Amino acid sequence: MSALAARIAKQRAAAGGLGSHQKAVKYLGQDFEKLRQQCLDAGVLFKDPEFPACPSALGHKDLGPQSPQTQGIVWKRPPELCANPQFIVGGATRTDICQGSLGDCWLLAALASLTLNQELLHRVVPRDQDFQQNYAGIFHFQFWQYGEWVEVVVDDRLPSKDGELLFLHSETGNEFWGALLEKAYAKLNGSYEALTGGSTVEGFEDLTGGISEYYDLKKPPARLFQIIQKALRAGSLLACSIHVSSAAEAGAEVTTRHKLVKSHAYSVTGVIEVDFRGRPEKLIRLRNPWGEVEWTGAWSDDAPEWNDIDPRQKEELDRRAEDGEFWMSFLDFLGQFSRLEICNLSPDSLSSEELHKWNLVLFNGRWTRGSSAGGCANFPATYWTNPQFKIHLDEVDDSQEGCVSKPHCTVLLGLMQKNCRRQKSTGQGMLSIGYAVYKLESPADTPLGQNFFLGRQPFARSSAHANLREVSSRLLLPPGEYLLVPSTFEPFQDGDFCLRVFSQKKAKALELGDGVAGNPHEPHPSEVDQDSWFGSLLGTLAGKDSEIGANELRTILNEVFSKETDIKFCGFDIDTCRGMVSLMDSSGTGLLGLAELRTLWLKLRKYLEIYRETNDNHSGSIDTHEMRTALRNAGFMLSTQVQQTVALRYADSRLSIDFDDFVACVTRLESLFKLFRLLDKDQRGTVRLSLAEWLCCVLV
Repeated sequence: MSALAARIAKQRAAAGGLGSHQKAVKYLGQDFEKLRQQCLDAGVLFKDPEFPACPSALGHKDLGPQSPQTQGIVWKRPPELCANPQFIVGGATRTDICQGSLGDCWLLAALASLTLNQELLHRVVPRDQDFQQNYAGIFHFQFWQYGEWVEVVVDDRLPSKDGELLFLHSETGNEFWGALLEKAYAKLNGSYEALTGGSTVEGFEDLTGGISEYYDLKKPPARLFQIIQKALRAGSLLACSIHVSSAAEAGAEVTTRHKLVKSHAYSVTGVIEVDFRGRPEKLIRLRNPWGEVEWTGAWSDDAPEWNDIDPRQKEELDRRAEDGEFWMSFLDFLGQFSRLEICNLSPDSLSSEELHKWNLVLFNGRWTRGSSAGGCANFPATYWTNPQFKIHLDEVDDSQEGCVSKPHCTVLLGLMQKNCRRQKSTGQGMLSIGYAVYKLESPADTPLGQNFFLGRQPFARSSAHANLREVSSRLLLPPGEYLLVPSTFEPFQDGDFCLRVFSQKKAKALELGDGVAGNPHEPHPSEVDQDSWFGSLLGTLAGKDSEIGANELRTILNEVFSKETDIKFCGFDIDTCRGMVSLMDSSGTGLLGLAELRTLWLKLRKYLEIYRETNDNHSGSIDTHEMRTALRNAGFMLSTQVQQTVALRYADSRLSIDFDDFVACVTRLESLFKLFRLLDKDQRGTVRLSLAEWLCCVLV
């Protein structure tokens, strides 16, 4: 219950602006300003209790306490490592980012690219910190996490060995902003080891909040050089890598003949066209986050090609330092590298010459086993229960991309699963995720059922379900309404996700099933005249002043329904019977009279009819996916979040719901809707209660 309440509280806080860059969420509730002032007042250096300088911060396996790699590690503050520590010297630059003995080159490549845009950098690295003024051993950084900015506080105790930093370090050795940022990101993800291995776009997105696109360099678009040129000009972040060619190369530092490292992330830092021997030559500049090991082919630092261009350009571009940065021809780049990743920032369109902002709609959702984890379309019985989102596109792009002749709307879709790195230590892998987009021919205001999807092919979809943190794609869609269904490949898998819809023109998007409504069956007294079971119920009232309480109701109903052999019925418990009495008791006596009992019986008979109709396989019970249909037939339209709560509360470990639990659920729902309507006198859809009033309501 506390988790559900926390989720609702978080949604309300986000509606009030919490999570924006200006009002970042304080990770683990730690307030940088307050903590720093407390340390300054006490004359002590900060020691972070939430991420202590101990083996657990390093990792659980390869960097675990018993690992040879962690032996001899000493946690030291920068003043203990050098005489004149600096946070940033002369502005953050790419040479501040040198990889240590941690496999997080994907993050370092993204961070090196970020130094090219100081405005973006200082969103992540606030300026108000150094080792001189107000130094208290505490620093803070901001990261984008699934739709919100999070401020992370760390102390400056860093893992070292033999007097040198073990992980990220600067070229000069006395600049520490990069090492401290790496520690803050490790804290956010659970440990340093959690940062091992990844895609540069993950780093790009967590440092900027942008959305990424991918290009296969073996099948590049014709205008890729112009796309890269424009992306760099727009401040976008770019990275590239070379796929390994065999299993033997995986996990090893395999280099090509010209000293390019396979399965390693490089930053793209520049492109230019030069006049080379009377013809134009396209060049691209890359950087290895190791700070060394550079390309040795054409246009490398000592290559002869530099002697055949304009001396002024040569002086500007020809750098011979072993800094990890190098030039190569664009044709060699396409021949040597496999994949290019671009993180769109502002973001400007990379396929149009006109600059403009994207529009963004963001949803946070959840796949819950038993209610909204329906799996992919290979599982038609449950696929329709996945979360559903409607996108309305009515404004076409100003300029049409590529060779598409008909008017269309450009949309970037990104589906991201949450907390993958933090779950590594518990052995949980990433889910295989994807999405499908369906064209809607008629308006839809509520989630579409199984029949809509049977035999229907999606208009567009993600390339495949993949074990990636995010799957994304650029779609060119004709104007109209579309249904977007995100899913895991397999059904019954729990997971949180973030869904982002970027559009060049303003688009309307909403989650279907976000509303709730209750219109339960209200029987007519004449329906009961020929009911033999009700006759037996009336007989039990003789001599009891024609009124009955919860205990007597329980005895009678359990006797009646235990004779229904085609349903699974374990008996109503006393709480369910008290709920029935509370629902029907108009006098407030806690007892039911003849008329009230008659109406209750008709309701129960209707619920039994719905339960039987929903149980298609005649197993005697319904599962949590069938429960959605049963509740709808009983008159309740519930949001995805409420459906998830119902499954959590009333289903057993097999995701089955027996008849007694079904009745308990619909009785409780009807009571809650009835109570809300009584309190919502102005019909505004909200109710204000004091604590005492709230307790009285929920305790009924």
